[in-house]
Amino acid sequence: MIRISRSEQSEAATRLIVEGQLTGANARELRNSFEGAHFGDRRVVIDVAGVTFVDHAAAKVVHDLEGRGAKVSGASNFVGEQLRDGHDPYSDEDDLVRRLREGNEDAFEAMVRKYGGRMLAVARRFLPVEQDARDAVQEAMISAFKAVHNFAGDAKLSTWLHRIVVNASLMQLRYRRRRAEESIESLLPRFDEDGQWADETMRFVRDDDLPLERRDTREMVRKCIDRLPENYRTVLLLRDIEELDTDEVAKILKATTNTVKVRLHRARQALRAILAQEMRANGELPEVRA
Repeated sequence: MIRISRSEQSEAATRLIVEGQLTGANARELRNSFEGAHFGDRRVVIDVAGVTFVDHAAAKVVHDLEGRGAKVSGASNFVGEQLRDGHDPYSDEDDLVRRLREGNEDAFEAMVRKYGGRMLAVARRFLPVEQDARDAVQEAMISAFKAVHNFAGDAKLSTWLHRIVVNASLMQLRYRRRRAEESIESLLPRFDEDGQWADETMRFVRDDDLPLERRDTREMVRKCIDRLPENYRTVLLLRDIEELDTDEVAKILKATTNTVKVRLHRARQALRAILAQEMRANGELPEVRA
């Protein structure tokens, strides 16, 4: 809810007193009030002392009104921070890239704020240890800043940064202390002489028994992926999560395309077996059918 009242300060100025939560759903009321009060050289002050919350969409409306001559006053520290979050001086990607090429430090900070979260999410998929993931993002950001002159602009900046953080994550995997890894053979499905599943846990499990679209199941999948040996986990992440093609994966890993295909097939088999075992243990799969 929002309440806007109007106070005529003088013949030349009007104060709009805003109270409540200012959101994108009700920001139109503020815009209409401003347009009703702003005419000629009349100055409009938007008093937000009574505002308790501002979302991103409403913050952009406020900044638009500031650009049209409004003055905002009375913001608490909390609301002031929310208003600043809505102001992105580098919303134009071409302008951001241009300033990065000029070595502008503010532009670098803007790039970190805008893309850092997404890059960290990518790094975490490859690096389960949080500090390793953060180190990879830091290295990726530094590499991007140094190499921005090589950014051709034929793809989105976010796509270019995505590739850099993937490479940084793989480098981190190569250099960090490797944990002891179990053989993938114990994770692969086994078959009897009749070609049937030898593992009773998997014998009667069908693909449609695995509710992979459920949110909690997707979280389980991520945890099961972490159980794969590193070389298999990396191939599966690059192909099935990052959606790179086989030739790209082979080039990144310095392996043959055949090696990538074999590892990917075995990784998918192992993941399916691990996932089914987890879900069976949690009582989330049907009982074994005779």
